[in-house]
Amino acid sequence: MSRFLRAAVLLMFLASCGGGSSKYSAPRELDDACSIIRERPQYYNALLATERRWGVPVSVQMATIYQESKFIGNARTPHRFVLGIIPMGRQSSAYGYSQALDGTWEEYQEDQRNWRARRDRIDDATDFMGWYMYETEERIGVSRADAESQYLAYHEGRTGYMRKSYEGKPWLVEVARKVGERSQIYAVQLSNCR
Repeated sequence: MSRFLRAAVLLMFLASCGGGSSKYSAPRELDDACSIIRERPQYYNALLATERRWGVPVSVQMATIYQESKFIGNARTPHRFVLGIIPMGRQSSAYGYSQALDGTWEEYQEDQRNWRARRDRIDDATDFMGWYMYETEERIGVSRADAESQYLAYHEGRTGYMRKSYEGKPWLVEVARKVGERSQIYAVQLSNCR
């Protein structure tokens, strides 16, 4: 085998093992908060900074990120199709860890004067969630520690939450219940992390 061919094969093998950037892949053990923060310590730093700044518990943030993106930094909503085959764009503009919509993200950037914030960076995504949940408590009285209600307001928007639009969506009420349960599980796990 020629040296060139061997080098090309070795290069292809190494490239296939590369794995890419961790911000675009989920941590291995999504049901274990301690495992997530051991595998991705930068997540814990971002979550703690948001808890200190906005008062949103780490467990609430983690449960929301789990539901929204499964901790995948470049998560997007699925494409819509006409006649089952013609792509017509995505279901919404939601993107990143927090699945923030374009308009809400721009509102955050303007309010915080943080034009460089990006939805695919964990520290910016958690800060956005902290800001949004803090504002939700300030404007409509939903506790930042109430993961279930915060999730409903996050998903439906504050106006939708106040109108109780979620009541016509039993699937969403069930998802919010699971977010609340996951937040409680994560809180217990985090209290026992080393």
